[in-house]
Amino acid sequence: MNSLISLQRFILFLNLLPLFFTFSNCHIPNTLEGPFLPVTVPFDTSLRGDTEDLPDDDPRVRRQVTGFQPEQISLSLSTTHHSVWLSWITGEYQIGNNIKPLDPKTVSSVVRYGTSRLELVNEAKGESLVYSQLYPFEGLQNYTSGIIHHVRLTGLEPSTLYYYQCGDPSLQAMSDIYHFRTMPITGPQSYPGRVAIVGDLGLTYNTTTTISHMTSNEPDLILLIGDVTYANLYLTNGTGSNCYSCSFPQTPIHETYQPRWDYWGRFMQNLVSRVPIMVVEGNHEIEKQARNQTFVAYSSRFAFPSEESGSSSTFYYSFNAGGIHFIMLGAYIDYEKTGQQYKWLESDLANVDRSLTPWLVATWHPPWYSSYKAHYREAECMRIEVEELLYSYGVDIVFNGHVHAYERSNRVYNYSLDPCGPVYITVGDGGNREKMSIPFADEPDNCPDPSTTPDPYMGGFCATNFTFGPAAGKFCWDRQPDYSAFRESSFGYGIFEVKNETWALWTWYRNQDSYKEVGDQIYIVRQPDICPFRQRVYSNCVASF
Repeated sequence: MNSLISLQRFILFLNLLPLFFTFSNCHIPNTLEGPFLPVTVPFDTSLRGDTEDLPDDDPRVRRQVTGFQPEQISLSLSTTHHSVWLSWITGEYQIGNNIKPLDPKTVSSVVRYGTSRLELVNEAKGESLVYSQLYPFEGLQNYTSGIIHHVRLTGLEPSTLYYYQCGDPSLQAMSDIYHFRTMPITGPQSYPGRVAIVGDLGLTYNTTTTISHMTSNEPDLILLIGDVTYANLYLTNGTGSNCYSCSFPQTPIHETYQPRWDYWGRFMQNLVSRVPIMVVEGNHEIEKQARNQTFVAYSSRFAFPSEESGSSSTFYYSFNAGGIHFIMLGAYIDYEKTGQQYKWLESDLANVDRSLTPWLVATWHPPWYSSYKAHYREAECMRIEVEELLYSYGVDIVFNGHVHAYERSNRVYNYSLDPCGPVYITVGDGGNREKMSIPFADEPDNCPDPSTTPDPYMGGFCATNFTFGPAAGKFCWDRQPDYSAFRESSFGYGIFEVKNETWALWTWYRNQDSYKEVGDQIYIVRQPDICPFRQRVYSNCVASF
């Protein structure tokens, strides 16, 4: 049996040999060669690490429209190529003590679109809303948004360029003409060209470098793995800090400066008005306000394919992009086996047809496998509840953020090297103002006190000492863990390119101090022949287990 597997691997290697070479003919490693010995790239102390936010008067964040003309235009996907969501905002936000929300009924939500720029022959209408961020404390300013519009376009053809305008034609308040390309048809030989993956983005000068470099790579889809604007690093008067609890320890509630959301939407429009962006919540989106409401800005500003994917929540959903099935999970709501998210996840996984979508990719914000001191083992309770389910269905890759650095794992399951476990990739290095994560938990005197690891929004204490392996009896490893294949503290983002049913190229670009370099690159190879997974068998159009 082992000789047969070796022969199959050798044949596969010969068939895909051209993929092993970049333009400089350098060998690109692949996961069949792993597990790899751990590598740490030393931190470059000469890097400036400029994490200053763009100021309010930067022209890239100022309002450029008048009246009810659309702004902050963005695209997101539905569950398949047949439909997309368009979102935008009309009208101005208000912030102060005497705010009066706009009436969403006064402005229509209309999109005109077609395959010719000169013939926008199709029309779709949607819904609109206004949200508020309110604080029941004297001296804090309240906020109410402009009118947020969400319109779903349906009946679209795959891999097709569409042109569109959005707004309200009755008010002569229509946008310029933009364009987007739909996802390829769902199938094992059909994939988007480049999927950009980024986390913990914010709106700093480093963010602008990340987005500039990402744009130059011409992505077909963007995944933002939580922590969008970092508006909650500001008081309601607009005073900000890269450490809220350090600078504002006496505030009666964790305030947030909601105009930063509008600044972010304006800055991002040039990219996300033509490239779909799929977002999952992070801890900086909690934004607690009056009546204990949380995540209101996040849930209001983005359109999610929740209903289309059988979810009742904006915190978790799924969608297809060609032959990839993406699962977006929430770490800051109930993930226990008895909860709604887990039951939805079970159903979603059971209905994935791997003959159509061979690649199964999962994302959520805080990583399970990270060796940095920051947020070390913080999501352990979620891992204990969910890991076995993802493993049993053969999830190929997991993308996380939260830790402001880069790390790629070997294939791992329950902290042990496993050729059938997912590859975990942390990309929480988009450029936010909280600066980079540099210390590692395995360095002397850096292992955190176990009692400090739980996050109050993520459940109780689950991260106990290891009971097996090289770290048995310890809370931290005393060297870079075996599961950690590569780690580096630098700002950047990644590009995920699926080549066929079993091979995909992952490239992480470091963009510290504005230079753009390939920091890490590897082919991730699926092995369905040696890694059986639970799946639904389709026969005569009747599904059964």
